[in-house]
Amino acid sequence: MATYVPSLKLAERVSAGDLRAVPRLLTRAEAGIEECRPALDEMFRRAGRAHVVGITGVPGSGKSTLVCKLAAEMRKSGRRVAIVAIDPSSPFSGGSILGDRIRMGELGGDPGVFVRSMATRGTLGGLARGTLEAVDILDAAGFDVVIIETVGVGQDEVDIVRASHTTVVISAPGLGDDIQAIKAGILEIADIHVVSKCDKPESNRTVADLKGMLALGLTLARSQTWQVPVVATSSHQGEGIAELAAAIGRHRDALEATGEIAARRRLITERRVLRAAAEILHDEFEKHRGGKMLPLLEGIAARKLSPHAAARELFNEIRVEM
Repeated sequence: MATYVPSLKLAERVSAGDLRAVPRLLTRAEAGIEECRPALDEMFRRAGRAHVVGITGVPGSGKSTLVCKLAAEMRKSGRRVAIVAIDPSSPFSGGSILGDRIRMGELGGDPGVFVRSMATRGTLGGLARGTLEAVDILDAAGFDVVIIETVGVGQDEVDIVRASHTTVVISAPGLGDDIQAIKAGILEIADIHVVSKCDKPESNRTVADLKGMLALGLTLARSQTWQVPVVATSSHQGEGIAELAAAIGRHRDALEATGEIAARRRLITERRVLRAAAEILHDEFEKHRGGKMLPLLEGIAARKLSPHAAARELFNEIRVEM
C-alpha cells in the first residue's frame, strides 16, 4: 500500500516540478478534502503565470479534437500545455465519463502535455467544482498554458468567461439557430470565434454569419480594444489550427499591452471568492440535513414555511467555523 503523503508536501513537490505529485494533489482538490486546503492556498500563491484559455461550444462542435490539435500546435513553440477537460458525470459513480479523453490519446506520449478530466457532479455552468484550484496546481507546476475545455452544456455554459483570460467559442455548421445562440449569450462571451469542420460546404455560411453579426454589433464584445476574429478550422485536415494558436497569442499580448489582463484577473478572483463562499455554506447545510434541517423541511411540507424563509432560519441556526 502506498504511503500517504501530506498535501503540503505534495504542493512542495508540484512547485519543484515533480509531475508525479500533480495528479495526486488534483484528486484531493477535486474531492474537496479539508486537509488539502492549506496546500491549495499555497498553490494559489505560487500561481499566476500561466495563460488560461477557455474552450466552449455546443456538443458536437468538435471541442475535444480541436483542443488536442491546438495543444500539439502550441507545443511546437516549446510551451508546456495542460488541459482540464470537464466531463459529464456518470449517473452511477459520479465520476467523469472520460469519453472525450480517448480522442486526446495522441498527446499521451508528450511529457510537455498534461490532460486531466474532472466530473461536473451536477455543477451548472459548464465547469466542475475545483476547476480553478486545478488551474492553480497546473500553473504552479510550470505549465505555460492551461486550457479549460467545458462540458458542452450549450446555452448555460457561461461560467468559463469568469475562469479564463481568453475565451474561445466553437461553432459548427448546421448545429442550430444562430439567433437563438445569441439570445443565450454564448456568442457574447467570445474573445475568439472558431468555426470547426470547415471542410464541410455549409461552413462558409457560418463564418459569414458570424462575421456579419460582429460587424453589425449583434454580439457584445468583451473588450473595446480587441477585434474579435473568426477562425475557420478543420481538425481532420489540420486547417486553421496554427491560425487559432496565433490568435490566442495575439489576444494575450493585447491584454498585456492594454492592462486589461489585470481587470480579467480581478473578475476571476471575485467570482472565486463568491463561489468559495457558496460552497462553504452548501457544505455546512449538508451537515445538518438530518438535524436542524429536518424540522424546517416539515414546516415547508406543511406550508408553514417557504423554502426561502427556511433557508434564512437555517442560516441563523448554524455556525460556520473557519
